[in-house]
Amino acid sequence: MTPSVTHVSGTVTGDVEVRFTESGVAVCRFRLTDTPAQWDAAAQKWRDGTPIRYICTAWRTLARNAAESLANGINILVKGRITEIRDNTVYLSADDIGISLRQRIVYTETSLPSPAAAAPVTPPTTPPAASPSPSHPATRRPGNPPAWWEERRSSGWSGNGPAPTAADGTPLHTGR
Repeated sequence: MTPSVTHVSGTVTGDVEVRFTESGVAVCRFRLTDTPAQWDAAAQKWRDGTPIRYICTAWRTLARNAAESLANGINILVKGRITEIRDNTVYLSADDIGISLRQRIVYTETSLPSPAAAAPVTPPTTPPAASPSPSHPATRRPGNPPAWWEERRSSGWSGNGPAPTAADGTPLHTGR
């Protein structure tokens, strides 16, 4: 019989433990609690239901990453196989773990924010209408070329004119 695969969301409760087998394979174990909400028709409001407790085990790279990423109180999503149910606790062998974005922002190594991302997000203000100058477009929209492109194109693509630069002012290298 094949173990049943399930998807669980809940809160990490307690510390994440990581150990290594004699052959050097990482094994991670952590507790997870899911408290489902139940509608109370008499009171006409939602109430916390009976908590469901899980003990999750992850292996190898997933174990190493979980040990580095998970902490007490973080809401996560786990895809895994139920291996045992004992003493009102479900034991899961985790195949995949993700951090829930419902209550927090998470950055990966490839999507680390710039220092400007630390500033609070505010809705953009509407700038006052300015009269557009004839040589430059009033607003650069996605898909429209930047000002240096128009200047170079109108000058016949000669070496004259400003060199193209990135948003941070560094020169763009074209060609080879």
